Order: sequence, then structure tokens, then C-alpha cells
Amino acid sequence: MSYADWKDKTAEFKKIDVRGVAGNFLEGLKKQAASLPVGQGIEVIQTFEPIPLYEVMDILGYEHQTEKAADNEYHAYFYRTEEKGSLAEIPERPAVITNYPLIDEKLGELAVEFWDLTWHSENRFLDYNMRLLLSLANAVGAGRMRQAMRELLKAYANGIDSRAFDDVFEQLAWNMGIGYFSSEIAPSPLFQAYKTIKQMEKQGKDRDAINQILKEKFADQKLGMMQKGGMLI
Repeated sequence: MSYADWKDKTAEFKKIDVRGVAGNFLEGLKKQAASLPVGQGIEVIQTFEPIPLYEVMDILGYEHQTEKAADNEYHAYFYRTEEKGSLAEIPERPAVITNYPLIDEKLGELAVEFWDLTWHSENRFLDYNMRLLLSLANAVGAGRMRQAMRELLKAYANGIDSRAFDDVFEQLAWNMGIGYFSSEIAPSPLFQAYKTIKQMEKQGKDRDAINQILKEKFADQKLGMMQKGGMLI
């Protein structure tokens, strides 16, 4: 189906204007999108082209069309052509990107374009999972444990063999030292997520079930709550 087939229906779409919205509105948007029946749609208005939404909505069975109405005003139309996917299948997204337009609208646009270039450009040589593993290790080294968690969840959801995580954590122990690994990494939610994967695989759980548990326990909003409670540094 093409945009021409559903263009006349866009006037009936639920309109969601997220310009200037602080915080992570993506969770609410995903739930609304997952609940809409086939034949209905959502219009999202943002100050930059909402590229990170495209894959999210595609997983749920949506087509999209984006139009630039004015400087710093984009209208993205999402039309559900089939009922597929689930919230559990949607990978983590760096919600902080939505904060940049609050500082400067052009900065927000540049941040999204940089994110898209880094993760989706056809010019990248290393495959997606390898880049996620590199990002995970670099994030741990920089003390950005929430970012590291996002990369682990995305890589596992993307089908990576958990033995790749064995190698990553072994390298972290080697490069950062046993003492640091024991006191900082082993007790972290990141390592708990890794242990959850390994334990559930030994129990014979399938990947879909494991991904669901990972999102319930370790998704970014959960880590935010843990951080507020003083459990995550």
C-alpha cells in the first residue's frame, strides 16, 4: 500500500503534538499505536523529522509519510496497514534525543541525523550487532551504564548469540581490572540483565519470553526509577 491509498484519511488521524515536550513521550505513543486497529492512524508533529519513530511504527504494522510544513515543523503520518508486532519487540531508543530541541531546535535536528547516520547508514562496515557490542563496552568504560543496558537489550532482541556477551564481559574484566569488575560491574543492573539471559536460556526459555522479561525488568524507564531510588549510579 502506498501513501496515495490512505492520504485522504489523514484528516481523521489522532494528532499528537510533541514540540517542546520534555521527558520520554515515546512510551505513551507506543501504547496508543499498539492499540489502534488496522485502518486508523496517528499524526505526530515534531520540530525535527522523527526518524527514530519509523522503525518503531514499522514493527507495529504502520506505513509513514512525513512532510515539512515549515522550519522546525514536521508532520509525520502513520497509518496502520496490518496488525503485527508487539511492544516487547520494539527496541530501546535514546529518549534523551527529544531534549535537544529544548536547547536549540537545530541541535535537535542535528542530533537525530547523527543518530541515524551512526546506526542506519549503509556506509557502515561493521554489522549492527557488532556496533551495539562496541557501544556497550564503550559506554561501560565511560560510566554510562544506562546506555550500556540499552545496547545489550537491543542486541539480544536483534538475535545476537548470548555467547557474544560472554566475550564482552570477559574483555571488560581484562581491560578494566578484576577489582573494578567485581565492585562496579558485577553488582550492576547491566550484569543482572546478562545473568537473566544466561539463566533463562539454561532453563530452555525461548528468546521472545526472555526479551519480555528483560523489558519488564531492565527497560530504560525501569532504570530511571531505580536511579531515583538510589540503586543505580
